[in-house]
Amino acid sequence: MDRSSRIYIAGHRGLVGSAIWRHLKAEGFTDIIGATSAELDLRDRAGVFDFMRENQPDVVIDAAARVGGIQANDTFSADFLSDNLQIQVNVMDAANDIDVDRLLFLGSSCIYPKYAEQPIKESSLLTGVLEPTNDAYAIAKIAGIMQVQASRKQYGRHWISAMPTNLYGPGDNFHPEHSHVLPALLRRIHEAKVNDDAEVVIWGSGTPRREFLHVDDLAKASLFLLENYDDPQTINVGVGEDLSIRELATMVAETVGYRGELTQDTSKPDGTPQKLLDVTRLRELGWAATTGLRDGVANTYDWYLENLEALRKK
Repeated sequence: MDRSSRIYIAGHRGLVGSAIWRHLKAEGFTDIIGATSAELDLRDRAGVFDFMRENQPDVVIDAAARVGGIQANDTFSADFLSDNLQIQVNVMDAANDIDVDRLLFLGSSCIYPKYAEQPIKESSLLTGVLEPTNDAYAIAKIAGIMQVQASRKQYGRHWISAMPTNLYGPGDNFHPEHSHVLPALLRRIHEAKVNDDAEVVIWGSGTPRREFLHVDDLAKASLFLLENYDDPQTINVGVGEDLSIRELATMVAETVGYRGELTQDTSKPDGTPQKLLDVTRLRELGWAATTGLRDGVANTYDWYLENLEALRKK
């Protein structure tokens, strides 16, 4: 990719978008644009078309989404479906309107069936039922993949989609109930340490297994794919290793320095039993994640402590 190309990152203030912005800057890209949600509501179709026509990006990276953990997805499923569908359709239709030839759509590993064979290959898409606690979000992301494929077919675009595993890192949402599992655990266990609480209650049985990718690694993978991948089939982005939620909680407690008890609330949902991505195709292209989970958790906790005052207001 030409370092002078104009690149529009939809969702550039979010966890993923901000990491991609940092990485592109570090790699010498000089014309990166974005708009905050206050400046541009991506659900506003006319506004998105006007923005695209005015700014004329050469490349679009769609990292915008309404996201949340199990409780948020299950409670606000209609909002998650509607908002994400609108965001994707508006961004991609507007990109087609100005003939953007290169676009990267970022989805989520929740697109795969709840009981998909592990590790999950890209070919598992649409082969079984989804996890019901986040099926609305998953359906929206599946629709995004299909729109990428349809745009390639109808317009001859060189658009691609990538499905990252569970993400974490600086800039994450640390709400103790509405965020994803890793940042939620970091905050709750940190607060338990500060308050000298005797125990921290972990949702579910603790047995489900999850894979975690540092967002900086996803940023690197995103540029790598834009420069090296051109195929209608979506591609997995992960590390190829997982651990149980209980093991994750223990790692977080060790990182934070919390010595109380970790107990399980089995009345809370577990979600999918295991969600480990097969990253063979990505590794065969020549890319692999480099951030170990323990180092990544420590890096994320450091960022959390540095930004604690601002995060307390959220």
